[in-house]
Amino acid sequence: MLTLTLLFFGLALLAAVLGFSGLAGTFSWVAQIFLVVFLILAIISFFSRATRGESVV
Repeated sequence: MLTLTLLFFGLALLAAVLGFSGLAGTFSWVAQIFLVVFLILAIISFFSRATRGESVV
């Protein structure tokens, strides 16, 4: 998930440099969605491991 976030962020930067502002905005929006989903899943994973008594790190 984090890899997709970085990929779309890179594509957004490339599109912005080349002047495709609409495409850059779309890529940026998709990267933000992936980042939020990644963070939510990471937090859920940390809490579920902590409640089972496993090491979080």
